[in-house]
Amino acid sequence: MTIHIGAKPGEIAETVLMPGDPYRARWAAETFLENAKLVNDVRGMLGYTGIWNGHPVTIHGSGMGMPSLSIYANELIRDYGAKTLIRIGSCGGMQEKVQVRDVIIAMTASALSTPSSGIFKELNFAPCADWSLLRAAVNAAEAKGVPTHVGGIYSADVFYDERPDLNEQMTRHGILGVEMEAAELYNLAARYGVRALAVLTVSDHLLTGAALPSADRERSFGDMVEIALEAAFAE
Repeated sequence: MTIHIGAKPGEIAETVLMPGDPYRARWAAETFLENAKLVNDVRGMLGYTGIWNGHPVTIHGSGMGMPSLSIYANELIRDYGAKTLIRIGSCGGMQEKVQVRDVIIAMTASALSTPSSGIFKELNFAPCADWSLLRAAVNAAEAKGVPTHVGGIYSADVFYDERPDLNEQMTRHGILGVEMEAAELYNLAARYGVRALAVLTVSDHLLTGAALPSADRERSFGDMVEIALEAAFAE
C-alpha cells in the first residue's frame, strides 16, 4: 500500500492503462478485462486488475491534470513495479484535419509547465512517447481502420484557459490536440526508464466547436482502449 493506492503487493500488473476518470476505469475494466477485480478505491480513485488475452492488466484512474497523474504514476512505477503505462483519455482537436471521434497517438507532449519543471529548471526537456508502443499503436489503429493522427499534442495545466494567443500558436505549429496529463507521464517514464504512451479520442474541437454526443462516447472510446491494449502486448 502507498499513500494514495491501497492495492496489496502483486495486485497491480506491470501494464497499466490510465484514464483520467475513475468511472471510465471501471467501465473499461468491466468491458475489456476478464475477472476484473477492484484493487484500489482510496479517495474514490478506482483501479482494477484483470486479464486481457492472457495478460495481466491494471486499469487505474489518474484524475484530472498533471499533478494528479504524477502522484499515481509515481507510485505505480516506484512502489508497484509498473513497466508500461498508457494514458487513455479524451482530448480537444486543434487541426482542421482532425475530426471528432478520431484517435490521436501522441508522439510528443508540449507543456507550459509540469510537476517536473522544478527538476529541469532552465532546461526545456522534450518528453516523448516510447517508440515501440507508438509503432504498435499505429499498427493496431490501421488494422482496425480507425481514423488516426500521429504527432505532437499540448498538455495544458488549466482547463478553463484564457490564452487564445497560445492556442493559435499551438495550431500554427501543428499540434493535433490538447489534454492535461500526457507531458508529465512522458517525463516520469523517461526518469524511471519505463514505457509510456498516450492514446486519445477526440471528444470536441477547439476550431469547429463540434463535440461528441454523450451517447456516442462509450463506443468511440472503445477503439482507443483496444488500440492501447494491443499496443501494450505487441510482439
